[in-house]
Amino acid sequence: MVKSITWTVVFGLIAIVLQSTLLSHLALYQAVPDLALGIVVYSAYVNGMMTGQFSGFFTGLVQDFISAAPFGLNALVRMLVGALAGLMKGTFYLDVFLLPMILCAFATLLKALILLLLRIVLGDAVLVYSIAAPALWAELALNTFTAPFLFAFLKRFRPLLARRGEV
Repeated sequence: MVKSITWTVVFGLIAIVLQSTLLSHLALYQAVPDLALGIVVYSAYVNGMMTGQFSGFFTGLVQDFISAAPFGLNALVRMLVGALAGLMKGTFYLDVFLLPMILCAFATLLKALILLLLRIVLGDAVLVYSIAAPALWAELALNTFTAPFLFAFLKRFRPLLARRGEV
């Protein structure tokens, strides 16, 4: 479990750096695909809830160190998304196209909902997506359409990202 969490966080760090540097120049309505979220979803779906929440938490902490968000916000959001994605382990066959798209779309919407609930509790310190603004829908589309490619890429590293016996 430690190996899969560690490698998920390493892949997440690379994705976060890519998102904030290279992909930010290709933004659509100021939205970039959240590759780190997709990596957490993949790891959680392959390994289960415990690995999903730990890898989500630590990947979120890495993002908190890099971003200007309140410390712990990304860790909490990604931990919850990872835990819920981990509950789906083994329920469906992980195909190469449709299931990654569905998982990443729901993860993006869940992230937006969690941020909205946190804004109600914590106030203006938490930035949320506006349902009317195109940024949420652009990120949803980008995450959905990049998911099959991301999952196919991550499958090549399954011995690193999956727990022993899960390969």
